[in-house]
Amino acid sequence: MTRVLVVRLDSLGDVLLCGPAVRAVASGADEVWMLCSRQGAPAARMLPGVRRVLTWECPWIVADPGPVTSAHTDGLVRLIRAAQIDSAVILTSFHQSPLPTALLLRLAGVARIAGASVDHPGTLLDVRLTPGETLPEELPEPERALAIAGAAGFDLPVGDDGALALSAVGKAPGGLRGCIVVHPGASAPARRWPVDRFVRAVQLLREAGWRVAVTGGAHERALTRTVAQYSAVDLGGRLDLPALAAVIAGARVLVCGNTGPAHVAAAVGTPVVSLFSPVVPAVRWAPYRVAHVLLGEQNAACRRTRARECPVPGHPCLASVLPEAVVAACEQLARAHAEVPA
Repeated sequence: MTRVLVVRLDSLGDVLLCGPAVRAVASGADEVWMLCSRQGAPAARMLPGVRRVLTWECPWIVADPGPVTSAHTDGLVRLIRAAQIDSAVILTSFHQSPLPTALLLRLAGVARIAGASVDHPGTLLDVRLTPGETLPEELPEPERALAIAGAAGFDLPVGDDGALALSAVGKAPGGLRGCIVVHPGASAPARRWPVDRFVRAVQLLREAGWRVAVTGGAHERALTRTVAQYSAVDLGGRLDLPALAAVIAGARVLVCGNTGPAHVAAAVGTPVVSLFSPVVPAVRWAPYRVAHVLLGEQNAACRRTRARECPVPGHPCLASVLPEAVVAACEQLARAHAEVPA
C-alpha cells in the first residue's frame, strides 16, 4: 500500500486551493493523508481524496507562530514516523520554502519528498521544481500545486477538469437559499474592507429587496452584529465550515475579501464579489474558475507587499471602493448566475 502525505501548512483558503492537486495524488496512491495547521484542517477534511488529516502548527508558516523548539519539531517527527508515510508532496506558495519541512520529514523516515524550491535542496528533496524555470511565476495557486504534484508523478484522472471541489457540505439554516451572503472578516487587517462600507452595502442591498446573511467566526460576533444591523440575518459564530459551505452553496452571490470563504464559493460554484487587496497578486489568489467581480485598486502602493497590516495610510486600495459599486456587482452577478442552467 502506498501512503502519500500532502503538506499544506497555512490557512483554510490555501488548503482549499490544493484540492485539485490532492485529487491528482489520490489518483496514483492507495491513501492520501494531509498535514495541515489547525486552521487549515477543517478544509482538508472536506477535500475529495483525503483519507486522514494530521495537524501541526508550523513556526515558519503560520501567521502568529510560537517559538521553534526541539520539543515541537520532535513532535512532528514522531507524528510522521507513526503514520508510516511512503512519500510526501510539500505544497507551498511562491514565497515559502519547503526545505525546513522536508528536513523534518526526512528525519521521520519519509523516503521520497517533492517540492518547489529556489534554493539548492541537497538531499532534502528527491523531486525539485525550480520557480521561474520548471514552474512559471504567475500561476493561480491551484495550478501551482498541480504542477508540484505532477512533477512528483501524480496527474489528475481522466475527466477531472481541475476545478475546486468539496466532498460534501453540511446543512444550512432554513430560509436562506437565494440570499446574498456577506462575509466581512479576514485574518489580515490589510485585506478587510472598512466596516462602515460593509454596513452601508448591506443597507443598500436590503433596500433593493435582497435577503442578506452575514457570516463570520465565533471571534467575529461583534463585527457580524454591526454589519447585520439593517435586518440582515446574523450568522456570526453559528456555522462550522460544512454549514458555511452549505449557506454559500445556496447563495446567489458571496461578498467578501481575499479570504477562505471566497475559495469555498469557488468550490461550490457561487459567484463572488471580491474586495481584493493587492498585498498578494490576484492572478494567484482570486476566486478560481468561478464568476467574480474583482473590486479594489490592484496597482496601489501596497501591491505585492504581503503586508498583514496596511502599510499605506487610509487603506486606499479598498477604502476607494464604494458600497454602491458592491451592490451593482452583486446585481450583475446575480442576474448572470440566474441565466445559467442548473
